[in-house]
Amino acid sequence: MARKLDQSRKLQKRAEMMIPGGVNSPVRAFRAVGGDPPFVVRGQGCRIWDADENEYLDYISSWGPLILGHAAPVVIEALGAALRNGTSFGASTPAEADLAELVISAFPSIEKVRFVSSGTEATMSAIRLARAYTKRNYIVKFEGCYHGHADSLLVKAGSGVATLGIPGSAGVPEEFTQFTLALPYNDPDALEEAFRKFKHQIACVIVEPVVGNMGCVPPARGYLEALRAVTSKDGAVLIFDEVMTGFRVAFGGAQELYTLQPDLTTMGKIIGGGLPVGAYGGPSVIMDLVAPLGPMYQAGTLSGNPLAMAAGYAQLRYLKEHPGIYGQLDTLSGQLVAGVAAAAKAAAVPMAHNRVGSMFTWFFTPGPVTDWNSASKSDTEAFGRFFRNMLEGGIYLPPSQYEAAFLSAAHTEQDVQKTIAAAKHAFEMVAA
Repeated sequence: MARKLDQSRKLQKRAEMMIPGGVNSPVRAFRAVGGDPPFVVRGQGCRIWDADENEYLDYISSWGPLILGHAAPVVIEALGAALRNGTSFGASTPAEADLAELVISAFPSIEKVRFVSSGTEATMSAIRLARAYTKRNYIVKFEGCYHGHADSLLVKAGSGVATLGIPGSAGVPEEFTQFTLALPYNDPDALEEAFRKFKHQIACVIVEPVVGNMGCVPPARGYLEALRAVTSKDGAVLIFDEVMTGFRVAFGGAQELYTLQPDLTTMGKIIGGGLPVGAYGGPSVIMDLVAPLGPMYQAGTLSGNPLAMAAGYAQLRYLKEHPGIYGQLDTLSGQLVAGVAAAAKAAAVPMAHNRVGSMFTWFFTPGPVTDWNSASKSDTEAFGRFFRNMLEGGIYLPPSQYEAAFLSAAHTEQDVQKTIAAAKHAFEMVAA
């Protein structure tokens, strides 16, 4: 039986009259996959319901933050207690240091941390700090990696920019990006060449240690070590963008998983428990350049918002007290990804798949997918057909080939088997 969409369609038309495209983040418009986007009205565990009361198994998890699932009791309880005291003060609260202490305990590379309101703010601030510390101008990013929508970072970005086929972004003067060097991911030779050409001119290298914004793409063996070596030799700052991977692929993020320490780290998503938050941190010698201690200015009215601090602290504390969650997530994610890949093979649908812990992507290409060039060869029309059929089967996947999917601790083996069964039917429709 086809989903009812009357209410979602009405809500979409209403929103389009007041909001560009009817959405406040482009991927939600479903332009890359076709069909009508559902308007979500509630979530519980690993499920969400739309305005027409259609039920879906959710593999977006609010794009990663909801590692414990929707409306996790421990988070809701903490939010309720904080809410009774007020929503925002524009002044310091004890909860900020509580969350900072938890973050620092998980990341040995961080001695001090500054909270902001989004991942974009975190990466923008970390890059400004790296330039202040090194007194250099150039930055290196990688093709297909998305670090938020700051002007200098919208160069060969993945995620929504790739989904919509936008070459960078209108409104960004070339002068703003002239100091941004975009290199292929997983290519140490290109990195070495850049540092030879711009010796002692590069302020920082910013990288998603596990890419999530061209789909999930893990680092090749030795690649992160190459980044660490070349930046250390040249005196450049290495920034790990762990907005997605922090507390997701391991409690200590990709740094714990790959036993490697950057100079600066950016975070978001999971550390806010589903509320808007971001953070950047590192050793005191760098972080003490941030105002009010130093000359690098950054501020925000809602930075360290007490509701976000309370939700984040509750979620991180739960994860710390239940370390077995990561093994559970890894096992179930492995079963899910392998099961769907086997269904694709049985239906003779070309597919590659990547997974790191509970982050994963099925690419509609024979693969392998190791960088933006190989990811971009995916058959996005086939992915769109697969996505729409999965949605009809009650499975909510990221509405873009170039976004990672996520499993939460609320998913069960039964949920995984239901998803694999839905995928078998969807592949039959794709292959037809």
